[in-house]
Amino acid sequence: MPERSTVEVDGRRLSLSNLDKVLYPDGFTKGEVVDYYARIAPVLLPYVADRPMSFQRFPDGTATKGFFAKNAPQGTPEWVRTVNLPAPGTTKVDRETLDYVVVGDLPTLVWAANLAALELHVPQWSVGPRGAAHDPDRLVLDLDPGEPATAVECAEVALLLRDILVDDGLDPVVKSSGSKGIQVYASIEPATDRRTSDYARHLAQRLEKSHPKLVVSQMRKELRRGKVFVDWSQNNAAKTTVAPYALRARPEPWVSTPLTWDEVAAVRSPDDVRFRAEQVLERVDELGDLFAPLLDPGRPLPD
Repeated sequence: MPERSTVEVDGRRLSLSNLDKVLYPDGFTKGEVVDYYARIAPVLLPYVADRPMSFQRFPDGTATKGFFAKNAPQGTPEWVRTVNLPAPGTTKVDRETLDYVVVGDLPTLVWAANLAALELHVPQWSVGPRGAAHDPDRLVLDLDPGEPATAVECAEVALLLRDILVDDGLDPVVKSSGSKGIQVYASIEPATDRRTSDYARHLAQRLEKSHPKLVVSQMRKELRRGKVFVDWSQNNAAKTTVAPYALRARPEPWVSTPLTWDEVAAVRSPDDVRFRAEQVLERVDELGDLFAPLLDPGRPLPD
């Protein structure tokens, strides 16, 4: 395959390079990354549209140390949408800003894949047509196992969370993180990140109190061994989580994969929630978009 080739994607001309380059130790190439993102785009794009993107790029493959890229790189095409927003953690006194990329169409997604932007991370809030930041409209609980706990224990906690969220009037959906854990989401009426975080923290503490041998709500690693950390802090406006259907930088091209609740209930091994890119494409063909309830109008958080 040529070192560089020019393609047209929805009317945009893109120059793709080094498509034969191996990015995953198992032989998965950059060309296969581009192909996966192009094919999964119809179900992925609705979850990242209008959300400032943080890329995790691995130009030399997942066996090397990648880097987070929040600022649009030099040479970004003029047709790629960007929004200028304060850098995470800045204050009114320190007004450093970044030009975030907003991935809202197929050409932008293919352009990002060509940069070896394997992982796509977005916040729980979106921006308006002129770039103004809106309040969060998603709730997320990131379930992270502390060894020797695994995704098996995460699945047990996810089911407990589901029951509470349903009782609170929400409609939760669930996906693998694409790495070790499981993530539970729900669409909510826009609320401040403080209110959303407070609610998520309350959920984590409630589970820790009722299941102290299984759940921990604090981040300190010495508390997490053999338990599932319910990370409620991902609802902070400065935080991001990996997007549904996005690849992860692991030994194989695992994907953050939407799951059915029946699949979660049947988890008996970490392998039960590990899906490669090609398997995810097959799942979407067979099952459709399992995460679709997250696109429905949000429900109010309980008082």
